[in-house]
Amino acid sequence: MAVYTEVPDEELEIFLAAYDIGSLLSYKGIAEGVENSNYMLHTDKGAYFLTLYEKRVAASDLPFFLGLMNHLADHGINCPTPIRNRQGEMLGELAGRPAALISFLEGVHVRRPQPRHCVEVGRALAGMHLAGRDFALTRPNALNVDGWGPLFDSCRDGIDGFMAGLAAELDRELSQLSRDWPRDLPAGVIHADLFPDNVFFIGDRLSGLIDFYFACNDAFAYDLAICLNAWCFEGDGAFNITKARALLQAYTQVRPLEAAELATLPLLARGAAMRFLLTRLYDWINHPPGAFVKPKNPKEYLTRLRFHRGVTSPAGYGLDG
Repeated sequence: MAVYTEVPDEELEIFLAAYDIGSLLSYKGIAEGVENSNYMLHTDKGAYFLTLYEKRVAASDLPFFLGLMNHLADHGINCPTPIRNRQGEMLGELAGRPAALISFLEGVHVRRPQPRHCVEVGRALAGMHLAGRDFALTRPNALNVDGWGPLFDSCRDGIDGFMAGLAAELDRELSQLSRDWPRDLPAGVIHADLFPDNVFFIGDRLSGLIDFYFACNDAFAYDLAICLNAWCFEGDGAFNITKARALLQAYTQVRPLEAAELATLPLLARGAAMRFLLTRLYDWINHPPGAFVKPKNPKEYLTRLRFHRGVTSPAGYGLDG
């Protein structure tokens, strides 16, 4: 259960009194997300999410996250939007934490994505990239190529305890990524975490994108590479080129890729795999005994990293170029 901060009834009542959302009927903690405390609220006017932002989310980043959701919704992207209180504010405080009420989005995430789902995701991601181009606020990507080295160093001593010889392999990989990483690709606001559990569907129709709390400014093609990793591998670690082709072709129909983006896609996919491998390794090595949030196994992203290392052109992902 992703509820790190319990909300006393009387404090919730005072907080909600500042909003025009009707009378509270029920609320309960929900298990969605691992970064924040989340509650589902029902009032006589509808359903809402209440999010309390925990210490892993910097309060200074919240205007960017909340403003971005509003901006994208205003530009036709289906996503949750912050509810403003009577003073026009999107952010308040509850139980000693920054807190926001968010609109409820209908849909469910798919546990076994199919090519048809990848088509929907490709279109939606490209649409999000276009819609965010004139968003006024910016946020640097703290988990870009320049941040992977310090992250690796912070858990280096425990990596070989997870898998013998892995630290040396990752050290070599990081050196290559840092040397060859492209710095001048088309860029703007990216989601940076568009995994299947952050995309809602109703049937086969994509109903919305959620969880923008890793959103930042970086290369659009890097965001696409994250999706290749997240959507196009099977449970046994095998790469599904049919899913990749569906995702990439749908994306390029909305936002065509430049030649440099296509050429560097294998390298970007390696980097995306490295980013999630390192954060999973860090969480695995530093997992407190008895913690109720189980860390994700890093091995699946090691498998993906090694796969991308063997891809030499976009054809390896089902594209000509």
